[in-house]
Amino acid sequence: MSTDPYLLRVNGTDHRVGDGRPGESLLWVLRERLGFHGSKNACEEGECGSCTVLLDGQTVCSCLVLAESATGCEITTIEGVADDEGLSDVQQAFIDTGAVQCGFCTPGLIVSIGALLDSNPDPDDLTVREAISGNLCRCTGYGRILEAVNVAAAGRRNEGSAA
Repeated sequence: MSTDPYLLRVNGTDHRVGDGRPGESLLWVLRERLGFHGSKNACEEGECGSCTVLLDGQTVCSCLVLAESATGCEITTIEGVADDEGLSDVQQAFIDTGAVQCGFCTPGLIVSIGALLDSNPDPDDLTVREAISGNLCRCTGYGRILEAVNVAAAGRRNEGSAA
């Protein structure tokens, strides 16, 4: 049994989803039907955060969202966080601080941290820890991730003061 075709707006572009099946998760459709492989499939229970995307600006575990329920919403994946000029500030901060280890959790963390810094440009460590509490990392111990957040936040503050 398949569903009627529907449109998903991903990273600013409409994508037609045909031959879908009822109950498919947004993660499944993004990865397997539309080719957005950046969001990772790990637990499929919303526990690890490796599939985190933005749905109308809010972080969600895409493994827990029914794909058809996201019609009419703006979906931003890790592939959509950078602009045409290169990496996002958070991506660059992860590289500069060595916060990328195996990389499995990195897409979800970058999406979550980017959303946090968009809403709170100067978060304290407790706020950062709370914002990324749904993103599990087994490699870094979070020290370098917190450092990357501080680097990205400082960069945004410096850009803001230069304007």
